[in-house]
Amino acid sequence: MTALPAGARTKRARLAPWVALAVVVAVALAVGGRGDGSPPTDAERAHHIATGIRCPTCRSQSMADSDAPAAKAGRDEILRRVKDGQSDAEIRAYFVGRYTEAILLSPPDRGVSVLVWVLPVIAVAAAAFALALAFRRWRPTRRRASDLDRALVEEELKELER
Repeated sequence: MTALPAGARTKRARLAPWVALAVVVAVALAVGGRGDGSPPTDAERAHHIATGIRCPTCRSQSMADSDAPAAKAGRDEILRRVKDGQSDAEIRAYFVGRYTEAILLSPPDRGVSVLVWVLPVIAVAAAAFALALAFRRWRPTRRRASDLDRALVEEELKELER
């Protein structure tokens, strides 16, 4: 076994947590992304669509989560339309036509509503940039002691020895 130089051991020690993190993330993505490969059933598809549509009565829940009679009727309508072969977009368009775009839990990605999607991304990017600048300024700089600094330290050490 060959002894490694001290610098190599330090580099490996700093790299090990990052490698472990990459392995954990890769395994989590592989497990999370794995599906059974079968297409969703009509009931699963209807439930998925209902999770994106607001309950017309309570307004604070999706149709999938609400027990209100209007939500139950909406879920039945979604299931009927799924069985009729309509696409998800067609079913959402039906509810938007009946209740306006306020019925959707996710705002549309056009017009002024796009700000709901863009502003948080801009805010996070600006915060990350500000943190990077702050950390860069806080980093200690390596300065060499001047001759005057050395002379002052030597004088103080001599004073302490007396």
